[in-house]
Amino acid sequence: MIKRIFDISVVLVSLIIVMPLTLIAFLLVKLTSKGPALYWSERVGQNNILFSMPKFRSMQTGTPQLATHLMNQQVNPNSYLTPVGSFIRKTSLDELPQLWSVLKGDMAIVGPRPALFNQDDLITLRTEHGVDKLKPGITGWAQVNGRDEVSIPEKVALDAYYLKNQCFKLDCQIIFLTVMKVIKRDNVSH
Repeated sequence: MIKRIFDISVVLVSLIIVMPLTLIAFLLVKLTSKGPALYWSERVGQNNILFSMPKFRSMQTGTPQLATHLMNQQVNPNSYLTPVGSFIRKTSLDELPQLWSVLKGDMAIVGPRPALFNQDDLITLRTEHGVDKLKPGITGWAQVNGRDEVSIPEKVALDAYYLKNQCFKLDCQIIFLTVMKVIKRDNVSH
């Protein structure tokens, strides 16, 4: 309950701070590519229940729904990027609509990043380690310890560490480290 109150408080404060950036990101996407500004992705939430998670669309409409590491094996993901896709990903502006998912209760500010519905390897490993019991987050321990650069087993080990050690202090540390990584644009692919 305390975590939920914290999440809602952070979202409300964040909305005030990031509203101009949200509007800019919305306009950048709308003005530079055809299709909706928001992309709704089927994600795996707490207890492996699917939910729709919004992001600003960084890829062309019709792009296959694959995790970055899987897409890299099949095609060049850069070929699907919108003109501003790389920029909004590197600056994490594409993640801002997820504040809605936190308000709605599908996500938390801090938790394991929600897997795509078809990331069976990640979902299976998380379930084996009990990580599926956590509400997914906008940021998490794996994101501040490698983000797109860590393998799935490493990611799950980091998620399991968070499961065993979650507390207010660790959440605050993760939020601080996330802000630093976004400013430095560390470990972001595309």
